[in-house]
Amino acid sequence: MRTRTNSNQAGFTLIEILIASSILAVITSIAVVGYRGYIETTKVNIAINQLTEMSIAITDYGLDNDGFPASLATIGLDTMLDPWGNPYQYLNIMANPGNGMVRKDHNLVPLNTDYDLYSMGPDGNSVGPLTAKASRDDIIRANNGSYIGPAANY
Repeated sequence: MRTRTNSNQAGFTLIEILIASSILAVITSIAVVGYRGYIETTKVNIAINQLTEMSIAITDYGLDNDGFPASLATIGLDTMLDPWGNPYQYLNIMANPGNGMVRKDHNLVPLNTDYDLYSMGPDGNSVGPLTAKASRDDIIRANNGSYIGPAANY
């Protein structure tokens, strides 16, 4: 019996398979990072839209009732969650003048004179001044509604 060896057999060598696998892993990791960034941008945009809608509802309530609601429960928005699963935060500043809980900018000036409304962002943590690390990812309403967006961009 004689066995045949053919040096021109079809197939891939181990090196070719490793190179192809490495290239596929790099492409996949790049795609995953890009996809996560897209998802996070989408969540920020959803939060901005929800804050805008809530701000309109609060302002409408204020016009109809000569004052802003005491809480989001008053207008049925207390169960609304931001895209990260956290409840939205609301404080009627006009009903609580001198309240130390108001949100402040980098100069420690209050963001609003009527009411504060914001999402605590992806980390679910927040403190009063926007300069604090826990507040940089918040989605805020500032300048009495003239600005709604990420705290880091304000």
